[in-house]
Amino acid sequence: MKQLITIVILSITLASCNQNQKSMNDNPEQLANDTTPRVTGIGGIFFFSDNPEETKEWYSKNLGLEVNEWGSSFEFRNANRPEEINYLQWSPFKKGNKYFEPSKREFMINYRVQNIEGLVRNLRANGVTILDEIVAYDYGKFVHIMDSEGNKIELWEPVDSVFTNMGGKTTK
Repeated sequence: MKQLITIVILSITLASCNQNQKSMNDNPEQLANDTTPRVTGIGGIFFFSDNPEETKEWYSKNLGLEVNEWGSSFEFRNANRPEEINYLQWSPFKKGNKYFEPSKREFMINYRVQNIEGLVRNLRANGVTILDEIVAYDYGKFVHIMDSEGNKIELWEPVDSVFTNMGGKTTK
């Protein structure tokens, strides 16, 4: 009997959690207006290469990536605002480039975020190493942090419309 009561309570709790999640997912306006400081996706994948130009050519020829001087921009639709085009940057960097420092890794991940100022406040409060100050460009705001394993991470609050307005070929 005790197990049955526990199962019923657990089922009601899980159903309630699912209903709360469902109600937020059923309300696109609520999702579109969400400003919770958090990661919303991957913004870029950066890695070392002995010869970035040859690497870009190889990926273009063999895997069909549309490449530009920085690598390849992948185009996709925002799940919460399907009319909005978003971008992910894939970029090979010359081996030894200082941009990844102080990390010793051969890669760096860029995460798309919302409310970068609030996120940085939360990270500081949690004792996360913030490597620089937030810097703003036409195409978004950036800041760099270190994760618990010594990986440098780039956080980006994007302004995707700048890339859309620039035009150019993208990988789709």
